[in-house]
Amino acid sequence: MSTPAGTPAARTVSEAVHRRRWLILSVLMFSLLIVVLDNSILNVAMKTIATPPPTGLGATQSELEWAINAYTLVFAGILFTAGLLGDRLGRKKVLLFGMALFGIGSVLAAMSDSPVQLIAFRALMGFGGAFVMPATLAILMNVFERDEQPKAIGIWVGGVGLAIAIGPITGGLLLEHFWWGSVFLVNVPIVAAGLLGMLLLVPDSRDPRPGRLDPFGVLLSVVGLVLLVYGIIKGGQLADFADREVLGSIGAGLLVLLAFVLHEKRSDHPAIDIGYFRMPAFSAAIAAIALVFFALMGVTFFTVFYTQSVRGYTPLETGVLILPLALAQMVFAPRARLVVERFGSRAVCTGGMLLVAVTLAGFVLLDQDTPIWVLEVLFFLQGAGMAHIMPPVTTSIMQSLPREKAGSGSALNNTFRQVGGALGVAVLGSLLSTGYRDGIRDELTVLPPGARHDAGESIEATLAAAERIGPAGKSLVQPANEAFIHAMHVTVLFGAGVAVIGALVVALFMPGRRPAESPDEEQQAVGAGVPQAGGRGSGGP
Repeated sequence: MSTPAGTPAARTVSEAVHRRRWLILSVLMFSLLIVVLDNSILNVAMKTIATPPPTGLGATQSELEWAINAYTLVFAGILFTAGLLGDRLGRKKVLLFGMALFGIGSVLAAMSDSPVQLIAFRALMGFGGAFVMPATLAILMNVFERDEQPKAIGIWVGGVGLAIAIGPITGGLLLEHFWWGSVFLVNVPIVAAGLLGMLLLVPDSRDPRPGRLDPFGVLLSVVGLVLLVYGIIKGGQLADFADREVLGSIGAGLLVLLAFVLHEKRSDHPAIDIGYFRMPAFSAAIAAIALVFFALMGVTFFTVFYTQSVRGYTPLETGVLILPLALAQMVFAPRARLVVERFGSRAVCTGGMLLVAVTLAGFVLLDQDTPIWVLEVLFFLQGAGMAHIMPPVTTSIMQSLPREKAGSGSALNNTFRQVGGALGVAVLGSLLSTGYRDGIRDELTVLPPGARHDAGESIEATLAAAERIGPAGKSLVQPANEAFIHAMHVTVLFGAGVAVIGALVVALFMPGRRPAESPDEEQQAVGAGVPQAGGRGSGGP
């Protein structure tokens, strides 16, 4: 029988690192905080940035989308490469680089004079963020023993809830007292504190046997992901996935990624071992994370417009309304491992996906005068469902790979999450936009012919056009609200359907409860490259 994890004989990390592992995790949370915090703050600030100068930048709906999507495009395109570089050069080094670049991009974004500049500097922030996320999780896997990794990952995921809570409230407070650029400057002190803590506490780790570089494979992954995500984003903007440019970009991206897979299978020094995808625990978890973010990101994107445009809440009040979702993640994510130990990953993740599906469908209860506590209950249950999905699937992904490949595993985890989220925003946003335009088209006849098309893009565009024409525009407010709510109901039902598909994937392919492993089974797992609490991981710091 192996020595219980936590005793010196069982440790795969140094005694000094083991003693300060929880302090290291708290420092790593700073990097997670800024990446999630920034996006949640930006969601609250979108309406302010859309207003004309000097209050905002006068960004159009398309420019607002690109302020978000430029980050996503670069982030998703570089993630895999950043994970590989972390494994090869050292995860601490790439984490420090990413944090510093993210801080510089935040300062430049705050000083933007135009929407175009904001989009460019958001892309720079995405480049920095791509080096932060994989390194954070990879370092966590190399600091904690296998038996403690589910608990640490649960806390790591719970940190997302903390950022979700802090972001909108902080953004609302800043927008009430300062100019819109302050929502980016708030990143700077967090980056500074994080960099200092990492320099002093976080150990470095890398793959001790990285092998030869695979530059052609890396190039194929970047080009394929950028083309795919760009096509997805463009399809959402045009609300037309049959457009020639959209189909061409998505098709080219898929072909390049297929070439990447074929190249990796034939290469004697692949950037990623494609064989990992033959493991049900790995593939089912990857699919689950993509599908749940597809459903959630698309719905989260337009929730801000429901609360602010339809219900009339301020950005700060909108931030407070999101608190139940964040609170549920903070409470349940660190404890999800206990439920998994009792019922198994398959049952817990399936239940979580079904709960997310039910809460998404529950948005059909929301109307112009629905008691706001209904939204709060839906948010809380949604957060609880997500808290029972993310820790188990992340643990499944990371523990399926050898510890020395933690950067690559983390990058794959985040890449599929980002692609799923981008697809969710694009597809569900397109569905919402089409439904809204169909619902408001006949009412826009009160506007000049040249203004009708732009006014039909979104509820914000309609309300802005109504305000410009004075008292005659008041007749558009109620139809705009009704058209938006109807479109929202159709969209959330589609998102709920995607979550149900995710539940089926998990139920069919994710492993269930594992019986206690015998010493022979443990030895076989170590021989297969999966680090155990009682074995020695070659990638430890």
